[in-house]
Amino acid sequence: MTDHPQRILVFSHRPEVRDTIMGAVGRRPATDVPKVTYVEASGVGDVLAEMDSGTIDLAILDGEAQPTGGIGLCRQLKHEITACPPIAVAVRRADDRWLATWSQADAVLVHPLDPLASAETIAEVLRRQDLAIQG
Repeated sequence: MTDHPQRILVFSHRPEVRDTIMGAVGRRPATDVPKVTYVEASGVGDVLAEMDSGTIDLAILDGEAQPTGGIGLCRQLKHEITACPPIAVAVRRADDRWLATWSQADAVLVHPLDPLASAETIAEVLRRQDLAIQG
């Protein structure tokens, strides 16, 4: 796996939700993946600009964001960006996992976020991405 820090985009209109996500995933989700740096986005325009830049390794989108939720935004990004980076969607209820699956999310986080489960979920997505790049 590459040693350069992985850039993770975290989207929510609420700063406390972004903080919760970043705190749960941490600066190094697992010892076998690189450290991560976070790029915060509070609006859809920010997400689109960052994703279009080609510098994001993974995005975590708040499924409950307003006025545009991360579930619909994930589906849009997966359809519009060639070689879209992996996306995880954070949902409020475990019953909403099916919506994240519909959105073509690569992973799902469920609130309240468990730090061990969240970090491992994101580490697994980063590992899969690295294997795909190595080809």
